[in-house]
Amino acid sequence: MSPRTVRPPVAEPVTTEPALTPAAVSASPDAAAGTAATAAPVVAEPSDPEAGAPSPGTGAGAGAAGTVPSAGPAAGPAAAPPAADGPTAALPGLPQALTTRARTLAGAVRRRCADLARIESPSGDAPRLNALAEELAAGFRATGATAHREAGPAGDHLLLQWDGQDESLPHLLVVGHHDTVWPVGTLEDWPVTEQDGILTGPGVIDMKGGLAVLEGAFALLADLGQRPHRTVRLVVVSDEEVGSPDGRRLVERQLRGAAAVLGLEPPHPDGRLKTARRGSSRVRLTVTGREAHAGNDAAEGVSAVDELVDQLVAVRGLACQPGTELNAGRISGGTRANVVAGRAEAELGLRFATAEAQRRTLDNLARLAALRPGARVRTEVLSSRPAWPERAANPLLRHVRSLAAVLGQQLDGGPAGGAGDTNLPGSRGLPTLDGFGAVGAGAHARHEHIRIDQLAPRIALLAALLAVPLPRLRDRAEG
Repeated sequence: MSPRTVRPPVAEPVTTEPALTPAAVSASPDAAAGTAATAAPVVAEPSDPEAGAPSPGTGAGAGAAGTVPSAGPAAGPAAAPPAADGPTAALPGLPQALTTRARTLAGAVRRRCADLARIESPSGDAPRLNALAEELAAGFRATGATAHREAGPAGDHLLLQWDGQDESLPHLLVVGHHDTVWPVGTLEDWPVTEQDGILTGPGVIDMKGGLAVLEGAFALLADLGQRPHRTVRLVVVSDEEVGSPDGRRLVERQLRGAAAVLGLEPPHPDGRLKTARRGSSRVRLTVTGREAHAGNDAAEGVSAVDELVDQLVAVRGLACQPGTELNAGRISGGTRANVVAGRAEAELGLRFATAEAQRRTLDNLARLAALRPGARVRTEVLSSRPAWPERAANPLLRHVRSLAAVLGQQLDGGPAGGAGDTNLPGSRGLPTLDGFGAVGAGAHARHEHIRIDQLAPRIALLAALLAVPLPRLRDRAEG
């Protein structure tokens, strides 16, 4: 084949999308298909030291199946009063209320996370992803959101909106996803389990925990009679774990006019937020050879498997450049041991420190040529995310630090090795922070877990960030 230049997708102009309209999300015919579990109603039980006493039929979550309930009477030790000139000075008593109510609500959020994790939702499994999307929509609607499901080729995405106190301000955008890397059946030998202050199970940290924490933050505000300071929009995509090839368009639409962007991915294991991300690309190498009998006519064949192995050796050399990392994540090919393989392919995961490293590596991959007569090599970029570089000045991080301090928390941030949907706004210079999900470790690994004792601080922090006015984050930002 002739060489073909493969580049990361060119950043398209951000288009304006009308605000979400108040609309109930109707259950699709396949909403209940393909899943053996549904999230049970969440009830704050008095015997649960982290849940506190339930509110008798009042608050944002009263009567809603599978949702985080109203926190009920405040419980737990009082937090230190806010500084007179701190970020919550305009809302006297809010830090103490958020801290104590978050402690009361943490048990319900923990159970909500466990219930969501029991609904398996691997990327590409549309029936299961749609069932989970319906469950999430119900939970967020119970906290005051309007919800809309948008069909995608591999499962529905969610668009949600909470009206703010001042709707003239630019909206705050939150991004998340409900797909996971874990195949159906993982729960059979790795059930969701709580032990020694740890909740473990497939998808608990990436990112069922983040979705549950955000639901808890909105339920907490509603319980206190508070609305977000400005309109909040949440995009939950169904294909983030495969690079958001379709979900990217939804994130793109909501970037226009956003004051800031927050990500619900897990933080660093020590709780620090994520202030930058490497770029990433998923690339498929497909090799076509010629089949033949491996014993009688081996010379007539051209092995696609042998060609792919040699190509991967060459690719590893191309990727050994500053700012580039390669993972050969999946390989397949051939049909039988006595047949010369006629086809083989590999899916590669590449990560880049800079846009230049990404461009250079993808260009080199596009120029791969077959090493054997009769073989053909094809390179295809399946998805790509631009690098989000670290910036010296970060007023959004300063603001979140100050909120954390008022709540009695110590918080910082740092760059992350992985990529996500926050790469897009971060690469464009929009005020962006990721890592607002549940604190824990082990994403994509069998030791994936969240720390139960860190749920309440995360709920309080997110609720404060939603309720308190943002400072000026860039020259052209309003509010």
